[in-house]
Amino acid sequence: MAVLVGLTACDGNKFHVEGTIEGANDSVTMVLEQSSNGEWFIVDSVKVNKNGSFSVSAPAPEVPSIYQLRIGEQAICFPIDSLEHLTITAKLPNFAGDYTLAGSEHAQQLMDIDKQARKFAGATTDSAALERWKLELSKQIVADPSGIVAYYTINKYIGNKPLFDPMNDNDLRIIGAVANAFNSFRPNDPRTDYLVNLLLNGQRRRRSVNAPVDTVYADVASLIDIKLQDYNGKEYSLSQVAAQNKVVLLDFTAYAAEISPQLNKLLNDVYQAYHNRGLTIYQVSLDQDNVAWRQSAKNLPWITVYDPMGVDSKTVGAYNVNGIPTTFVIKGGEIVERIEDATRLKSAVGKYM
Repeated sequence: MAVLVGLTACDGNKFHVEGTIEGANDSVTMVLEQSSNGEWFIVDSVKVNKNGSFSVSAPAPEVPSIYQLRIGEQAICFPIDSLEHLTITAKLPNFAGDYTLAGSEHAQQLMDIDKQARKFAGATTDSAALERWKLELSKQIVADPSGIVAYYTINKYIGNKPLFDPMNDNDLRIIGAVANAFNSFRPNDPRTDYLVNLLLNGQRRRRSVNAPVDTVYADVASLIDIKLQDYNGKEYSLSQVAAQNKVVLLDFTAYAAEISPQLNKLLNDVYQAYHNRGLTIYQVSLDQDNVAWRQSAKNLPWITVYDPMGVDSKTVGAYNVNGIPTTFVIKGGEIVERIEDATRLKSAVGKYM
């Protein structure tokens, strides 16, 4: 419920949904529900009028969110960005299938996605047609990866199977694009941690099945050199730093991310414990704002460099960084371990000291 509260504004501003349900009368009750990462919470309920019309309002969410209007077991989903005024026209008994939704571009996109998904769920699956549709959806997601429609799409199921399966390499890349975008542009969104964990769990399962060789998934891999400048304009080569130190922690981060202060505290604990024994940290900032990066970087005791390409950097792709934080342990010029749980940093580094 705390997450739900975080999704809803408290300033009295409201969004509105109204419309007509053909075949309904004042004996029909509609329930308005809000989603919180797959869980639905009741926001309000409304009785349909004798002529089938209805109107319902609720406090506008602080961040874009997914809602649904439900009659019995049938529901119509729609996104609310802020103060939208949406219109639904539907028919009984097929409330969830026979409807139109108007009022915003995102609402119409969700309607199209749900209707197409029902077609695939209600017939013998044409795998080629499904893949063509997923390709179209992927392009739509990449065009706006931090949008509420992208979030909704990668969490969509057809029957009991996910539309974008974390166990599929291509699907996982799309999930990664959304998780990265939310982590970069919506760090305070209650969905961001969920998306990052969805990605990381998918990566772990994929690595346990079949680790690809073209990116840094494996526990041991050759070092890919990085040459970037620190806040004073001095260039640091990762390969040279690795040659000059017993162990190097290569950390990809964004100082603007909500998790950054906690992560840097954990890194500092490791640095203070092992720096005198040959450890250093090579931290790559993927922040969009290099001014904010400079202000943070100058207060840190280790090497901090800035990648102006951010999440679009080739280095990010080469090291398969799909979530922040991502940290690698380097020893003897090779990557010996990848760490995605920052609470493991000290114990992981200790093995190589």
